[in-house]
Amino acid sequence: MKNESLPAFPAMVRNVVALKKEPDFLCGLNKFVDMFCGIGGFHQAASSFGMKCVFACDVDDEVRCAYSHNYGLMPQGDISRLQTKAIPDHDIFFAGFPCQPFSIIGERKGFGDIRGTLFFEIIRILEAKRPRAVLLENVKQLTTHNKKKTLKRIIQSLEELEYHVGWKVLNALDFGLPHKRERILIAATLDPFDNFPWPVVEKPMKPLSEILESDPDPKHYVSDRIRKRRQAAHNSNYKPGIWHENKAGNISSHPFSCALRAGASYNYLLVDGERRLTPREMLRLQGFPDSFEIVCNDSQTRKQTGNAVPVPLVMAGIEGIINVIQAAETARESEGAS
Repeated sequence: MKNESLPAFPAMVRNVVALKKEPDFLCGLNKFVDMFCGIGGFHQAASSFGMKCVFACDVDDEVRCAYSHNYGLMPQGDISRLQTKAIPDHDIFFAGFPCQPFSIIGERKGFGDIRGTLFFEIIRILEAKRPRAVLLENVKQLTTHNKKKTLKRIIQSLEELEYHVGWKVLNALDFGLPHKRERILIAATLDPFDNFPWPVVEKPMKPLSEILESDPDPKHYVSDRIRKRRQAAHNSNYKPGIWHENKAGNISSHPFSCALRAGASYNYLLVDGERRLTPREMLRLQGFPDSFEIVCNDSQTRKQTGNAVPVPLVMAGIEGIINVIQAAETARESEGAS
């Protein structure tokens, strides 16, 4: 089946990937680094605008294998061991920093969890490299963690480096993907803005029928015992639909997927109550094109897609950053002409 799961790029960036020269509309935002890169949700989005990745890092060996295979760049390992001088100069800094310390699943320990302190590795690098723009991603729960003090501390840390900061919770459902996945994006630029220009999106949701494989491997089907138990407990109004069982054992179904989770039960989400999602379907639900090659086993790919950022959300953040930079360039040109 032909995959059309990745939403169309903004009109201004159509065919940009075929260009050899950096597009002028980027206003110099040509090179990016991809920290806590995972399988490259940021990379997919930034490349679609014509940007070039000059550095990536992730502590997970399997992730680095998948990233290297698909993008031709081997990520470095532990960010806390990186020497800032080893990181190339870049225009925009991306990081989907560890979300477990701030999520419900991670018991919301925040900066009390060693993974939470990795945010300050980001600050260490930003202080040394001073990229013009920053885009960070995390779980929605970050907005309320520790009575909102955690998010306030993050914003304050960026502002102390003279960045102007905006943030917003975006949902993949609003960007054409049949995937309910809410994430906070934090955008920061050295150029000032009054209100960060988050794109207004009214994109219809792609139907599940265009995401699901027509002939999935039989290994993805659950046992008769599990199937019968699920179907005895729930009648769905959707075909196809994805059945979701929460931690309390309650079952619901939707014409979209609830959030993919790396550490969830293997049977957390079932297509029509009969089978698990395939690795390719999970990638499509995150906005990855079928040109992304699967090189790890099913278990690792499931973990990787559960940790990934939806590609269209990153594209929205990048579009906002470009608008800020363009406005700043226009203002400078006007001042120079007066």
